Amino acid sequence: QVQLVESGGGLVQAGGSLRLSCAASGRTFSSYFMGWFRQSPGKEREFVAAINRNGDSTYYADAVKGRFTISRDNAKNTVNLQMNSLNPGDAAIYYCAARKSSSIMTVRGQYDSWGQGTQVTVSS
Repeated sequence: QVQLVESGGGLVQAGGSLRLSCAASGRTFSSYFMGWFRQSPGKEREFVAAINRNGDSTYYADAVKGRFTISRDNAKNTVNLQMNSLNPGDAAIYYCAARKSSSIMTVRGQYDSWGQGTQVTVSS
């Protein structure tokens, strides 16, 4: 497994932007399929976005498609989530997830490494 640390959360007004980052430990980051999930109070943790090992394929939940962009830098062991046009419905704790795999993974149970999460709050 890999150790993951998220950063970049905070308070933003509706319509604003935030950029989340996830730093991974280890020397085999490029072997990991990476994802972002989010969880708001009283709701299940839901898939947001994912990216394959070399960064040339990305996947998004319908709710964020066209507003969020996932990217990775394998040289820096980081994966980022650029979030634009934020609305109050995007408010949640955002989690970075990883699994050493080449398979496409958009389901929570498919990942075996998780960060502690970073809070995103959107004011209306």
